[in-house]
Amino acid sequence: MSQTDAGWGAGPSGRYEELAARFRPVFAEIRATAVERDRGHGLPHAEIGWLKEANFTTLRLAPEAGGHGASLPELFNLLIELSQADSNVTNALRAHFGFTEDVLCSSSPDWRALWIARIGAGETIGSGVSETGPAKVGQFDTVVRRRGDAHVLDGRKFYTTGSLFADYIHLSAQDEEGAPVTAAVPTRAPGVAIVDDWDGFGQALTASGTARFEGVVLGPELIKPDPARFPYAMAFFQLVHLATLAGIGRAAAEDVARLVAERTRVYSHGNAGRTADDPQVQAVVGRVRGNAYAAGAVVLKAAEALQRAHDADPGSDRAAAERATALADIEVNQAVTVVTNLVLEATTGLFDALGASAVKEGLGLDRYWRNARTIASHNPRIYRDRIVGAFAVNGTEPPRQYRVGTV
Repeated sequence: MSQTDAGWGAGPSGRYEELAARFRPVFAEIRATAVERDRGHGLPHAEIGWLKEANFTTLRLAPEAGGHGASLPELFNLLIELSQADSNVTNALRAHFGFTEDVLCSSSPDWRALWIARIGAGETIGSGVSETGPAKVGQFDTVVRRRGDAHVLDGRKFYTTGSLFADYIHLSAQDEEGAPVTAAVPTRAPGVAIVDDWDGFGQALTASGTARFEGVVLGPELIKPDPARFPYAMAFFQLVHLATLAGIGRAAAEDVARLVAERTRVYSHGNAGRTADDPQVQAVVGRVRGNAYAAGAVVLKAAEALQRAHDADPGSDRAAAERATALADIEVNQAVTVVTNLVLEATTGLFDALGASAVKEGLGLDRYWRNARTIASHNPRIYRDRIVGAFAVNGTEPPRQYRVGTV
């Protein structure tokens, strides 16, 4: 069934349905076991493998490089659909798609060619940016030291989302002098240990735990020539979270509608002989679905702003490119509280359409709220409205970096 026929609206391009049709059978397989994996803590190694086999991880590459030439709105719409199947899988691939954007935007032809070839061959990248140690804001305890022609890495990372499933870890660190270093660290290199010790009550299957590096030797080809991220990185990574929320909302809406349609028991004080015909219950289902629809529409509108930032050429007009990037940040920040509230309300309200049996573990309906609440706690939304307000009132551009650490 097309997205339009399902009532979620047309995709972001004329060819979107053709593109999405390649992946929907894989999404369906992933969704079929999502509840079971959530209950048994079954990490999605196989599921991510299926996506790699289908070339989902090469979406943004050009066809001649083994990809699909997907636009950013097409990518984010597909991430919504993947999140309908299992939001954990989307989260686990977030760093990979961010690294892909880094590669596509890199100013180094050699780095770009190397990693386009590796991504095109199916290799994937996880996250190694955040730390929970005593490092101050903007600094890292993880250090890369020069040793002749090679580099030696020592340190510890947390929130290493997706790295347990990946071939490389996209690492942010610093050298002996405190200068920033960005590297791609092979996950199977001697001295690398990745531990699934993430114990959050939601998004529990993303392997967002600890990575330790002890004397890891890195060749020069693994050190990024320019450590800076791509210009619209902050907006991109946050919009992945919003696409994930929108997908959770769609899955919750579909599940509650199905369960209401199947329900045979009614309340004596209800409004119909069948729960499916009860107008109050129908209204609850409608609100859940409306929230999910609006969340997806907002995400796709913000994705258009990211595409404009991507298309802007700093070489011909730096000011215009920087403005496009700032506006993409603003559009995504404007979306954060709205999408978050819509999905949190939907994943709570769906229980009002069902009886007490809806809280049974076998249905797994609680995972929608748990996963949404966990994603909503990333990069705190309480600051987003202030950033947007400062722009609206005073023209203040949003911050270019979001970092966590001690003062």
